[in-house]
Amino acid sequence: MNASTVSIASHDGGSFDAYLSLPPKGVGPGLIIIQEIWGVNAHIRAVADQYALDGYVVMAPDVFWRQQPRVDLQYTEADTQLAYQYMTRLDGPQAVQDLVSTAQALRARPEVNGKIGSVGFCMGGRLSYALAATGTTDAAVCYYGGGIQNNLGLAPGVQVPILFHYAELDDHIPATAVAAVRGAFAGNAKAQFHTYPGVGHGFNCWGRPLYNQRAAALARGRTLQWLSENLV
Repeated sequence: MNASTVSIASHDGGSFDAYLSLPPKGVGPGLIIIQEIWGVNAHIRAVADQYALDGYVVMAPDVFWRQQPRVDLQYTEADTQLAYQYMTRLDGPQAVQDLVSTAQALRARPEVNGKIGSVGFCMGGRLSYALAATGTTDAAVCYYGGGIQNNLGLAPGVQVPILFHYAELDDHIPATAVAAVRGAFAGNAKAQFHTYPGVGHGFNCWGRPLYNQRAAALARGRTLQWLSENLV
């Protein structure tokens, strides 16, 4: 892969890293991959590379940089406890502003020859939703975004196409939460929902016990179709 680490200027004078992965042709639409709580780890970098191979110019920013730069955790019990601490301490609005800075930096790159979107997982799913509400991106995808149901005041601000993936047996996001999000987007033709039967939270991550190959492949196919239709 043609991958590197780049620096992004924050709105308040700082800077943070992002993993940049370029497509084989060197140019394409832009895509922000937004991490889970374990940081920009091997899994997230591999996901970024996947989408780069599909022709996207991909950035995966370091969301936790204001607490600890370059968080890169594994799925052990100890690392997971640390990951939850980072998530608990995260300043949500500040993180969204950093993602806005990421979107601006990505759109300005010479390799980007089209629109830009975001794909987020778990915590990153919620942030992908919040970023969409700023109008900075052209499309958004949210994989099992925890806490979206607690931030439905942002829903009217989401005017770009947005795709939601949910797990039927998610022990972090109850069916009532999914119903609330669906209700907030009722009548919005740009919003699409998919629920995957028989699988739990985190089904896309092959490093975790709840990984489900079929659901992950199906969701990825739907995501690629969504992006191809909306980042043109």
